[in-house]
Amino acid sequence: MRVLVTGGAGFIGSHIVEDLLARGLEVAVLDNLATGKRENVPKGVPFFRVDLRDKEGVERAFREFRPTHVSHQAAQASVKVSVEDPVLDFEVNLLGGLNLLEACRQYGVEKLVFASTGGAIYGEVPEGERAEETWPPRPKSPYAASKAAFEHYLSVYGQSYGLKWVSLRYGNVYGPRQDPHGEAGVVAIFAERVLKGLPVTLYARKTPGDEGCVRDYVYVGDVAEAHALALFSLEGIYNVGTGEGHTTREVLMAVAEAAGKAPEVQPAPPRPGDLERSVLSPLKLMAHGWRPKVGFQEGIRLTVDHFRGAV
Repeated sequence: MRVLVTGGAGFIGSHIVEDLLARGLEVAVLDNLATGKRENVPKGVPFFRVDLRDKEGVERAFREFRPTHVSHQAAQASVKVSVEDPVLDFEVNLLGGLNLLEACRQYGVEKLVFASTGGAIYGEVPEGERAEETWPPRPKSPYAASKAAFEHYLSVYGQSYGLKWVSLRYGNVYGPRQDPHGEAGVVAIFAERVLKGLPVTLYARKTPGDEGCVRDYVYVGDVAEAHALALFSLEGIYNVGTGEGHTTREVLMAVAEAAGKAPEVQPAPPRPGDLERSVLSPLKLMAHGWRPKVGFQEGIRLTVDHFRGAV
């Protein structure tokens, strides 16, 4: 098995690359380094600095590496950016994604595993409920809309060209190497700022000063495990989450406890495009043997420890 990982220099992608290498697979990375870091790619792994929007560059990577499988982690991954610049989001996530699909078709790729979004694609998840894969997509941002649209393209390429595919709808993934300045995740942002003694902005769920939005936080190592299962034995759509919801303030308090520092909190209004509550049901994936191994408090501690070494 030869796996090309798009976005493999990024946060989630680099963890997936390490996991696949540990399993003895041949791996190459395609990344434009817009948010990824070259040092995240292990030595000896073929690296193609290519933007997905560069059709010829994508084809060159396929021609040289000849992947049998593709892990598609690259994306314009910010809800905020997608709201501010929906054209950019469309160009990267859909036009770039189609360049990738066409290369898969041209070079006979057997299977593609896609990093979709469970944290945005379902829309608001009512209190007491967990979103299931059977729920219809209700995107509230261009980012979520582009992910939902690409899933439809995957289905079409599967039916028309025989490409096997899996869409993993991630919850809010966090862990070591998450970039608070690029693939901005609240755990990474809080960890860096609390450790540096800087004030922390807490965006509201409804009104400034409340507990903040509710999200399903899943540790990146558990995501890599889910990805490997998808690569080897799954097809279709699967949520990757814990089934537990935590407020933004809960995240901040857990980070503060792990850091041993009390942060200055600056309340702020809700951000455009943000959902109030998003919690996923992982039962479908769990039926295939996957379980989240790293609990919330432990995952926060591991993440803070990583940033402590970087501050």
